[in-house]
Parts: sequence; structure tokens; C-alpha cells
Amino acid sequence: MPHSTVAQTESQTPHPQVAIIGGGPAGLMAAEVIASAGFSVALYDAMPSVGRKFLLAGVGGMNITHSEPHSKLLTRYAQAAPALKTYLDNFSADDLRQWIHGLGIETFVGSSGRVFPSDMKAAPLLRAWLHRLRELGVQIYPRHRWCGWEKDGSLKLIELRNNQTIEKTIHADALVLALGGASWQRLGSDGAWVNLLCEKNIPVEPLLPSNCGFNVNWSEKFRQEFGGAPLQTVCLTAIHVDGSVHTVRGEAMLGKTGIEGTSVYALSAILRDKIMAQGSAELLIDLLPDLSHEKVLALLNKPRGKNSVSNFLRKQFHLPPVKLALLRELTPASIWQDNQQLARALKQLVLPLTGFRPIDEAISSAGGVDFFALTPSLMLQQLPSVFCAGEMLNWEAPTGGYLLTACFATGRAAGLGVVDFLSKK
Repeated sequence: MPHSTVAQTESQTPHPQVAIIGGGPAGLMAAEVIASAGFSVALYDAMPSVGRKFLLAGVGGMNITHSEPHSKLLTRYAQAAPALKTYLDNFSADDLRQWIHGLGIETFVGSSGRVFPSDMKAAPLLRAWLHRLRELGVQIYPRHRWCGWEKDGSLKLIELRNNQTIEKTIHADALVLALGGASWQRLGSDGAWVNLLCEKNIPVEPLLPSNCGFNVNWSEKFRQEFGGAPLQTVCLTAIHVDGSVHTVRGEAMLGKTGIEGTSVYALSAILRDKIMAQGSAELLIDLLPDLSHEKVLALLNKPRGKNSVSNFLRKQFHLPPVKLALLRELTPASIWQDNQQLARALKQLVLPLTGFRPIDEAISSAGGVDFFALTPSLMLQQLPSVFCAGEMLNWEAPTGGYLLTACFATGRAAGLGVVDFLSKK
């Protein structure tokens, strides 16, 4: 059934002191800070309910932050670390854990150092948080999509209600934009805000996939047999465009279109930037990370007897079928009779990457509003009274709780910026 459009006048619309666009962690944290200071807050989200990406991220276990030392945590934000440092100093991973405890949700540190709610779930945390926000008087309006500004500076929104599209105009003394990036668009972050800010001449770096998978031209045989197979106990190495070498130990997932997984995501920014600069990239795979090159060569030089090379490799190195198949997929047959070359391939198998997966498939996105366009309180220099927070800012972080930590920290900073701004009016 097609949507009909109804124009709604300003007199029918509430006039909050502060409007927040986006109901993810950054927007909700800004709402809490501002409402706690006594200002009226209305939060608008395009989806039928808030926190959708937050909830989906918690399906496999809600990794809320990381327990490593603060100085180490800061390095995870790479080039954006100097810009984010003040916000993370003022609301660190430890502060975030204490805030969660204040909601009645306990946390624990996993074996990897990652921090989780005690029940591993996101929903109880979100419920407790929304209860607190309601007690503070925050008004939440789902199914409201922000469409920019009117000429007088008021906000244009469209509400979807009962198959009707209702146009609204909102006046607010301050605005917080926390619209996320452009990954997982079905959950609400579609990046449509980029054009709205560019129309106002706000510097925005193009949104790019982060923590993403990569394309590989597998043979049809390999794709059919091993597409979807896990690749466990490996070391992955990527070489940055500046020549620096980065290695991660862990596992990956061989998909029908290429490769992804936690360890790949940790190197994704390096690999993506290499592809953008040079058109392709290589991922180096150590199939035997617990053995030195010398030990591998020594074992290869043992008598094979009547064993085929594949059987010999399987027995000597306990190689699972997926590693043997990957080795055969990525090397010419000639090296299987040359122990020097075979040892090199086992320790440094070259996987050519032809491209990165679309941003909608990525866990998060890079790019966004440049920090130089913002004041230290995260207010847009060209649009006084408009603040930005969360993933729509120009930074990226690996998985491990770092993304959420900075979303909470910048949401809090934007909230404090609004309070300071309104207090001086």
C-alpha cells in the first residue's frame, strides 16, 4: 500500500530545548547527559525502536569495551587517537564499566581481555538504560527520519505512521547528530546525512567500509568445497602503504567471495587503504605459526617414503584439509617438489585480494565529519548549536569493544558541550 503524505504544522509538534537525531549509543549517551542537567530532550530515530545495531552487535556476546591499559587502548584508534584522546581520557573504558554497573548490569573480563556484561547480552543493558532515560524525561520518537533544515534553521523530519508520511518541523535550541556511519543499513545507518552536511559546506570524508571482508578470485572448485570454512590458528600479515608490517594471530573465515573474520578485520584498514592506493593488496598467511621457518624446513626434509606430498604434509604438520586446499589453491604445482619454496609458502602464503566488500556488509565504517570542522566540545564550527558524535565522526577502530567505547565517549562529550552551550545562552 503506498504511503500518503500529510503536512503537520509546527503547532502540533513538541518544542524540545534539545533535539537528538539517532538512537544508538552516542545519541542515547548525549541524551542522558543533557537531560541530567535539567534540559528537555527529544530523541528521534528512523527505525521502529532505538539501539538496533547495538542489539545486533550483542547477539554473539555483547563486547562492550576492552580491559587493556588506557595508553594501549588509545593506540587502537591509529591516526584518530590524538583527536579522540581527550574524550576517551574523560570517559575511559573503566568509566564505561562503572557506568554500566550503575545501571545494575555487572561486567566481566574475558580471556581475550574484552569486557562483557555478565549475561553476555545487550538487551538487558538497553532496557535498563531506556528506563533511566524515561525517568529523566527524555522523549523518544521512533520512525522519524531527519531530512535537513528549513530556511529558518528549524529541523525537517518525516514520520511514518499508519502508512502515512507525516512531514514535521521541529524547533530546538541545540541539536546533536548521532546518525552513525553507513554499515548495516537495514538497522538505520544509511549515511544519508552526508549529503545534508555537505550542502552546508561541512567537511566530510567519504564513508568507507571498516572491519570488512575482502574479495578473492577463488577457483570454482575451491569456492564450492571450502566457501564458508574456518581457517584456524594462523598469523595474518599486511604491509601498509608506508611499508610498515602488521601481523595478527587468530583465525579467519573463507567465504565464497573471499575472506573475512576477526583477524582480517584487525588488518582491514591497512588492506583497504592499500587497495585504494594501488588497486590490489596481498594478505600473507602463516599456516604454521607455532613453528619456525627452520623447523618447517627440517620436517619437510625428512624422508617421505611412499606418502604423497599431501599426505606427508598432513602427517608431519597435522594440517587440516582447508589448509592443504588453500596451499594448493595459491601455489603452483612445481613448488610442491621444492622444499625451500614449500617451506616459504607454508610460512608466508600469499593471498591476492582484488577488492573490499561493500560498506553495507562491513561491521563499521571509516570517514565522516572531520575533527577540524568541530570545536573541542564537538560543535560544528560553521553551524553553532549543532553537535556531532559517534561513528559519524572521521575515525575508525578495530573490533574488540573499541568502537562502542569511543561512541559512548564522544556522545558524552557532545552532551556536555550542549549543556555548556545552553548554560551560556
